[in-house]
Amino acid sequence: FGATYIGGQQVGPNEAFPVLVGSMDGSGSLSAQLLHLLTPNIRAKLACQTQQSKFINWQLDAEFRGADYTAALTLGNPDVIMGSGIVVAHYLQSITTALALGGELVYHRRPGEEGAVLSLAGRYTAPDWIGTVTVGQAGAHATYYHRANEQLQVGVELEVSSRLRDSTVALGYQLELPRANLLFKGSVDSSWQVGAVLEKKLPPLPLTLALGAFINHRKDKFLCGFGLTIG
Repeated sequence: FGATYIGGQQVGPNEAFPVLVGSMDGSGSLSAQLLHLLTPNIRAKLACQTQQSKFINWQLDAEFRGADYTAALTLGNPDVIMGSGIVVAHYLQSITTALALGGELVYHRRPGEEGAVLSLAGRYTAPDWIGTVTVGQAGAHATYYHRANEQLQVGVELEVSSRLRDSTVALGYQLELPRANLLFKGSVDSSWQVGAVLEKKLPPLPLTLALGAFINHRKDKFLCGFGLTIG
């Protein structure tokens, strides 16, 4: 079961804050996210995940958007008593109106182990497509997004791990039918995991019904569910 709450702080045609998203499976495990616009330049996100009655993951993100740059900081599972956690810092600077370059620093620590990984990133934005690439000690990551027309959007993602000596490719699409108040989303990756989501607006009520299904052919696993968005 899933539910979404969208607040009344409108900052764009399709963007409002705060946003609260949550889902729960049959065993009682919860996954939740809270997004909020603290100031016109600062956005924050809090995410947590439980396994039945135990917290297993939580993450805090803060993003600052300047006139021609973006800086972000992420804290993952910080534990002051055990002296463990993950800190991720991002910085992206606009070089031209289309090209932006930056970097990412990941620092992790746990009892008996600590380390840092530095990556360089670039993004190119064209009128109807966006390409990104990240290269670092851990491997490489590249994405390509293309808006074919007003209804259809497609994207592809490539991830290469130098440590695992493995690579994965994922392809996704989004098809919008405004007259029918329908939105289709689908994805497939190189591990033969296929997913699809159907969203249906229910006017005149401020409700959106979502139906989703995911299947992993290699692991022979199937998941399905539904959600309701208010706002």
